[in-house]
Amino acid sequence: MERHRNSVTSKSKSYRMSYRSSLGAAASRLGLTPALTGRRLDTRRRAPKSHNITEKVNPEQLALLTKTEWQLSYVTPLYRFRHTQLKSYSGQLSAFIAAGKQQGLAVEVFDPQTAFRVSFSVVQGMTESDDDADTVLIQIHSKPLFARQDEPQKTVWSGLLTCVNANPEYLRSLPEYFICLPLFGSSGAEGLTALVKSWFQQSFDCCFGPLEISHTSLQWLMALWTNCHTESSIQHLKMIWTLPAVPPLQVTYTVNPEDAWELWSSVRKTRDKRGGEEEENCIDIEEVTSFMQGLKSHFYRHFKLDLSAGSLNQVSTALGSAKSSGRMKISNSRYMITTLALLTECALFKMPI
Repeated sequence: MERHRNSVTSKSKSYRMSYRSSLGAAASRLGLTPALTGRRLDTRRRAPKSHNITEKVNPEQLALLTKTEWQLSYVTPLYRFRHTQLKSYSGQLSAFIAAGKQQGLAVEVFDPQTAFRVSFSVVQGMTESDDDADTVLIQIHSKPLFARQDEPQKTVWSGLLTCVNANPEYLRSLPEYFICLPLFGSSGAEGLTALVKSWFQQSFDCCFGPLEISHTSLQWLMALWTNCHTESSIQHLKMIWTLPAVPPLQVTYTVNPEDAWELWSSVRKTRDKRGGEEEENCIDIEEVTSFMQGLKSHFYRHFKLDLSAGSLNQVSTALGSAKSSGRMKISNSRYMITTLALLTECALFKMPI
């Protein structure tokens, strides 16, 4: 252990409008839907299981998904988005970025003489239910500034739209022609991210918002990842806290993987005594809270600092890392589905509906 210091464009007066606006016009259709009025984060989840998605997902796409740290956002349902039109969308977004480039946008780190090329692709093998829409990967290619003339274009920006194991009742309650891909991840220049979001808003009447990862969700990730330790070693459990002080005190708390597993196992044994196969296959919020309390108590015994007085900013293991600011990296593909399912839930919860 160690311690140290948008606006949305309305296209017509018909039902073809932004999702946020449509809620007012379609209150009778959506306003009383339990999936919309009773939203809350789940207090119980199935224990994570290993998914060998390497047999279903394109290797190049999977490599990009697991080596990239994504900045997360939520996005409201897309109006008339079609997976069959991705080639057309590639050309439309390329033209939109070119127009933005002429206005001096998003060119600060790229050769102004080089065009941007956009590619949309479907990531097969990521859905968990028949109601989930297929994940979409977006890549923007260009030449970096000062690149040689004969140097090929490289991927300078990546984006991800996904929906994994979303609430089926919610998905089925959406108006006709809306498709739900609520979790958006971006990696690259902020100027390009802004242009991509602007194009989506104008093309599909949606809106974006920042997706911070709450204290509770960070704790869930710690518990879910630690639960996988016997199958895929977490190698470490690292937390970064900020404690109120002048100036604020940053604390890095790293736990040996075996110690973390021993604590988690003791929490799980208490649950197992209640019996039932269903109980054994589920994790509830009380277990997550007990696990965190055990970690805090251990730290207090050694350093006489109460982490409960501070805020949890980051958690990481060999399976992935997450920051409260909404930055996320999934390092192990076997538990990608479990992690994306939790983040999908967070995105749906955050949407302004």
